[in-house]
Amino acid sequence: MTRRLNFDRKGPAIGKAKALVIFVHGYGADGADLLGLADVLAQRMHATAFIAPDAPEPCAISGFGRQWFVIPWLDGSAQTLYLEGLERARQDLSAFILTQAEAEGLALANVFLFGFSQGAMLSLHVAPRLDQALGGVVSCSGRLLEPLLLEDDLKVKPPILLIHGDQDQVVPFSDMAEAGKNFNAQGFDCFGHVSKGMGHGIAPDGLQMALGFLIKNLPNGS
Repeated sequence: MTRRLNFDRKGPAIGKAKALVIFVHGYGADGADLLGLADVLAQRMHATAFIAPDAPEPCAISGFGRQWFVIPWLDGSAQTLYLEGLERARQDLSAFILTQAEAEGLALANVFLFGFSQGAMLSLHVAPRLDQALGGVVSCSGRLLEPLLLEDDLKVKPPILLIHGDQDQVVPFSDMAEAGKNFNAQGFDCFGHVSKGMGHGIAPDGLQMALGFLIKNLPNGS
């Protein structure tokens, strides 16, 4: 059974939006950490709803924030727990996407994931394994988890934008190129943007690139 994810929402009334962006936050944060980006994106995406769920678990190494799954190299957990947690989180987010798309009356082609750090990793893990392709995935400061499983698990190929700061000391900058190489080898439309001088975060130029990518892939009239 999948876990219920608490969330906040911004945008048109339920059922009135023509597109949906789901923010997937990073390790030790919560949905509110990214939902503020909706205020910037909505200036150009007028008919889009924005939803930001909280990850289902409290963060293992802090007294606040949430996590999607354990991270052995941070919290000392076993590799088996990480793999089990990743799969459970995949199921949770997949179910959440389907539920919210149905609630908004939208096809999955009109739904987008916008993830940061651990949320970006989970977004890249979830999207290719859905039965129908999303409108696109924006990954900020993420990486492709378990790349050897991608070909075997692959069902759909949504467009992907990878954004990464070249001074990131949390998730190495080289992970962007590695993810891009794997996705391109599988025939994805995968694009990359480097935020020069940026560490582990979302720079203004990265957000503008994300906005352009989302607008390009929005359904007509959104």
